[in-house]
Amino acid sequence: MLNRAILMGRLVADPELRQTPNGVSVCSFRIAVDRNYSGRNGERQTDFLDIVAWRNTAEFVSRYFSKGKMIIVEGSIQSRNYEDKNGNKRTAVEVVADNCMFGESKNASQSQGYSAPAAAPAPAEPAASPVSYASGDLGDFSEIDGDSDDLPF
Repeated sequence: MLNRAILMGRLVADPELRQTPNGVSVCSFRIAVDRNYSGRNGERQTDFLDIVAWRNTAEFVSRYFSKGKMIIVEGSIQSRNYEDKNGNKRTAVEVVADNCMFGESKNASQSQGYSAPAAAPAPAEPAASPVSYASGDLGDFSEIDGDSDDLPF
């Protein structure tokens, strides 16, 4: 049997990190995932999916992701039954994340108005080499005969 889910979407709120009584990290968050097709009115439908991450994955998500960030989630789908405050029986379906990855570059998220940690200053440019091949100077090269059997390829 196979139960794998790979999703890519945007967080609809900041992830919530908690600790179990035994000190295990658990992070809950929800992502918005657009469907691949449009509805009758031409607008794309969006699904809002609950995700749960544990241990190191939970800490990673809570540290590096926030509302609006694109995330890729790989995991499995689980359902669980519970009773709500009024005693009604309910079923929750969620994705238990095994692995989470960045879904966009830092530059892409900054250009869309999302806040990201400040980048470290770029290293200084190395000194220019004495021979520059970008200038188009062919003085060090000579034309070879293409019909020669001496070519290695």
